[in-house]
Amino acid sequence: MKIWIMAGAAIMAVGMTGAAVAQDVIAQRREGLRGMGRQMEAIKAVTDARGDTRPLVERVDAMITFYRGLPAMFPAGSGTGDTRALPTIWSDRAGFEQANANMVTQLGALRTAAASGDVAATTAAFNQTGATCGACHRPYRGPAR
Repeated sequence: MKIWIMAGAAIMAVGMTGAAVAQDVIAQRREGLRGMGRQMEAIKAVTDARGDTRPLVERVDAMITFYRGLPAMFPAGSGTGDTRALPTIWSDRAGFEQANANMVTQLGALRTAAASGDVAATTAAFNQTGATCGACHRPYRGPAR
C-alpha cells in the first residue's frame, strides 16, 4: 500500500512540476512579447520623428533573436493558464512556425531599411512588420481578457 501512495505522490509531483514549467514558459514568452511591443513603440517613435534610423539596427537584431527562438516557447502543455495562446498554435504547428518565419524575414527587411538610414523605407518596412505581427495574432492569439 505504501508503494502505491508513494507512486501516486511521485506522479502528482511530476505533474505539478510540468505545470510549473508550463507557467514559467508562459511568463517568459509573455514578457518577451511585451518587450517586442516596446521595441516596436521605440521604432515607431523614431520613424514618426523622422530621426536617424541606423541606431535601430540593434533593436531589430534583438527582435530577430527573440523571434528565432519563439516557437520553442510554446511547448506542448503550455496552452492553459495565464496565456492568450490559442489551441491552433499546436493543432496547426506548421502554420504557426511559418508565420513566425515570416516575421523573422520581415524583420530582416526592417533591419536592412533601418541600416540604410532611409526614413521612408524604414517606415514602410515598419508598417509591413506590424502587418506581419497581426497576421500571426489573428489565428494564434486570443482576445485580451
